[in-house]
Amino acid sequence: MSDTERPERPEPEAPKATDSDAWEKACAEDLAAEQARRRAEYGTPPGSAAEELRKLMDAVADKLSGLNTPLAGMAAQGAVNQLINQAKSAVEPVIQRNPEVFDHLANAGSELLAAYRSVVQGHEQRWTNGEQKPKDDKGEGPGSGEHIDLD
Repeated sequence: MSDTERPERPEPEAPKATDSDAWEKACAEDLAAEQARRRAEYGTPPGSAAEELRKLMDAVADKLSGLNTPLAGMAAQGAVNQLINQAKSAVEPVIQRNPEVFDHLANAGSELLAAYRSVVQGHEQRWTNGEQKPKDDKGEGPGSGEHIDLD
């Protein structure tokens, strides 16, 4: 063998298609089994915010259309049904075009709720401990204990 020649190396074997298919199939089966177990334990998970809004609208529509009071009469029932149909026709195109908007709104609402909860817990802790809000340098403002006339 000369210096320019290289010894032949055997080509590595390409993975067989059946091996990767078997792995993919096993993963899919495991995932399906885990999802079935969670559904059995926790029930059906909630859908997207858009789907949940649709379900809410349908439930409210069913409840309102199911109310048959003698005071309401047929005219009032017709007005309720018309209002429900108008609301559905106004909201449905928005849901279809921008379902992710409702997910973002739901997330923003959750963050606002967490911030509000944090503020309330802080005030509750100060209130139960008998602490007062610190005053600013001039002794004025909401923390000063001074009465503010809103009229």
